[in-house]
Amino acid sequence: MELPNFYHGDYKKIAIVPIIMILISLYFIPQIKMGVEFKGGMLVTLKTQHPIDTDALARAIAKNGIEGASIKQYQLPIGNEVEIEAELDPKVSQADQLKSDFFNNVDDVSKLEAEASQQASNYTSQSDINSAKAKYATARASLDATANQLFEIAGSNTRAEMYPNTDSLRKLVSDANTKVSGGYNDRMTNAISSVASYDSISIQSISATLSEKFIEQALTVVIISAIFTAIVVFFIFRTFIPSLAVMVGAASDITIALGAMGLLGVQFTLASFAALMVLIAYSLDTDILLTTRVIKRTEGHAADRAFDAMNTGITMSVTAFIAFAVLFVLSVMTNISTYHEISTVALAGLIGDIFATWGINAVFVLWYAEKKEKEKGEIEKRGLSTIYK
Repeated sequence: MELPNFYHGDYKKIAIVPIIMILISLYFIPQIKMGVEFKGGMLVTLKTQHPIDTDALARAIAKNGIEGASIKQYQLPIGNEVEIEAELDPKVSQADQLKSDFFNNVDDVSKLEAEASQQASNYTSQSDINSAKAKYATARASLDATANQLFEIAGSNTRAEMYPNTDSLRKLVSDANTKVSGGYNDRMTNAISSVASYDSISIQSISATLSEKFIEQALTVVIISAIFTAIVVFFIFRTFIPSLAVMVGAASDITIALGAMGLLGVQFTLASFAALMVLIAYSLDTDILLTTRVIKRTEGHAADRAFDAMNTGITMSVTAFIAFAVLFVLSVMTNISTYHEISTVALAGLIGDIFATWGINAVFVLWYAEKKEKEKGEIEKRGLSTIYK
């Protein structure tokens, strides 16, 4: 049974459903939880032969000074898997921040140290020598204070002032930070070992500093992608409205996907972020397909061209949907969180793309095409009137 072309008639009503979906998505977006990569913390994955007592494990973890740990257990066809997610100890985060501050400044201090020595060896004026030494002393005192704070957290009696060469401090600061983070990891593994035996263990620790860098890089990627996409789209169509329609369609698709993440409890991780980037590319593909068919071509009515583009686009979407549905089933069977996050986000985004492209973008493009055709008809009509006169 062939579907009727609903772009004939009052097609603007088609946008009601996707607009409602976007409004609902905006409600759920703030409920998205950040993954370990973006909020910092520790993620421990265990492979065991048999299920373990998660309540006993939670008590053992809390007894070792690790609070707020969440535990998930999955029964797999080839064994059992346990995921433990916990916030980093404040001391671990503070130590990492101090290490970052130290290495951000140590090169500048080393340069000042070299300049002070060079001034003395070049027999420059005493005032220049004193000035160079004063700058180095001030910078070195600040660097030593940072290092000493880290040494105190690590429980070390070492003092930075004992080492006149900054190169010696580099290794000491790294070792102190490793001692702090390693001690926290040891507390976690000791708590696990006291309750359960495991075949393998994976510990992923992301500091607050590193998670901030992940967020900055993610935002940079999104901003740069949006800028270049806007430039390319505008270069293709050379007019504002079609270019705006393509960008609105892509933004609507991502908004619906993000809303689904908040509704379904999918965390914002590097895997889900990668899926969102794929959705942007796919959304642009279908949006440009529609806009090219309706704007660039002239045969038939604009509504017929839009409906023809929709048939092609829906076929593409169904093919992609089946592929990601298979990945989703695989994620359920194997409980691989990366597969689950990618497939869930992709499936939600593909559904959103159908409504956003053929419900919102199509309305924009058809309105623009009909407006241009009307203007063209009026111009031709005026031209014929002039000829007859």
